[in-house]
Amino acid sequence: MYRLWNFVTTYSLLLVGGAALALVWANVSFESYHALVHYTIATNAPIGELQPDGTRLLTLHVLVNDLLMAFFFAIAAKEVWEAVILKDGPLRGRKAATPLIATLGGMAGPVLVYLGLAAILGSETWNALAHGWAIPTATDIAFAYLVGVVVFGAGHPAVRFLLLLAIADDAGGLIILAIFYPTAPLVPAWLLVSAAATVAVFVLANWLPRRLDRHKQDRPNSTWVREKLSFWPYALAGAVSWYAFQESGIHPALGLLPVVLTLPHADRDFGIFAHREEGMPDLLNRTEDLLKTPVQFILFLFGLTNAGVEFSSMGSPTWLVLAGLLIGKPLGITAMGWLAAYPLRLGLPDGMRTADLTAIGFVAAIGFTVALFVASVAFSPDLMLGAVPVQEAAKMGALLSFGAAIVAIVMGRVLRVQKRHETT
Repeated sequence: MYRLWNFVTTYSLLLVGGAALALVWANVSFESYHALVHYTIATNAPIGELQPDGTRLLTLHVLVNDLLMAFFFAIAAKEVWEAVILKDGPLRGRKAATPLIATLGGMAGPVLVYLGLAAILGSETWNALAHGWAIPTATDIAFAYLVGVVVFGAGHPAVRFLLLLAIADDAGGLIILAIFYPTAPLVPAWLLVSAAATVAVFVLANWLPRRLDRHKQDRPNSTWVREKLSFWPYALAGAVSWYAFQESGIHPALGLLPVVLTLPHADRDFGIFAHREEGMPDLLNRTEDLLKTPVQFILFLFGLTNAGVEFSSMGSPTWLVLAGLLIGKPLGITAMGWLAAYPLRLGLPDGMRTADLTAIGFVAAIGFTVALFVASVAFSPDLMLGAVPVQEAAKMGALLSFGAAIVAIVMGRVLRVQKRHETT
């Protein structure tokens, strides 16, 4: 049904390896680890972290999080875009309504739990931690899918429900990053530059050749553009869009998203991460194929440069992130999924029970990749709560969300989930 092993090995194993190496390194020699992560590549670069004197400082951490992770988010956006726009896309129409409404619960529940506990802990905690409310909204697609297969079996309709929820969750996370976590004061004029690059590449490399090829079976103009120019016009537009996002104040890791939407795509969607997409001739799938190997290495670097947290850093931010994920996710998904299925009469997929929604909620509580990313954006490295470095403690909560896998497997047994394996 889904290429499990290929997907997990492509997007997860090196990430885990990088994170594990970072954890060990930071707890053995934090000074040398810190020196690597913040190694200065350039002191007056056109890209990088803006300094008070107006120059930009490019470090390894900034290079990975601001530039290289843009390719990871582009692949995630590709899957979301196909699921929404293409014929038979899984996020289209009534069949997607219940997972989408459950997603709203899966994002709102963690926020309410996180902020509620922060308020209970007092004004000092609230003032220091409230800005991190989005950290526990994340769901790691790859690991959630892997654990979902363990809990439900690959043939259970809950696995597809979980994937739709996780994809929609990531789409919501990208919107949250863009709106609520600017890197600098917003400069709308630069967003117009991104929009202009996006429109230009769509018109010149996509719409115009197809327009000129009307009533021509051999499609000479489209063929010439595809064979001679390939993805290069989109790469140029992507570079302009990325730089415009950096200058606009929106996190530059989202800078490739507008251009992803302009790439020529297949006529229909074969499903999220469907095996039949491999080798498809359309430029959108070909571009994803080209990015797969680089993104493996990028995710290793992301884990290495973001997961190096000392165990002594655990504190209130850690427990708030974990509570948001382990309590807010299951409650939110169960409540909103039930509301969609019964009072709103949208129903559940055939073969799914209400109890399965709760099990899905625990599986979706694995935050990891996006939670780590949001933690690095939400809090300054210098922010302290008492003796606890807030960013480091919040990252530890994202890392410990792996424990949701064990909780999900146990809850699957408690809720008497009936595993279903594929028959093909």
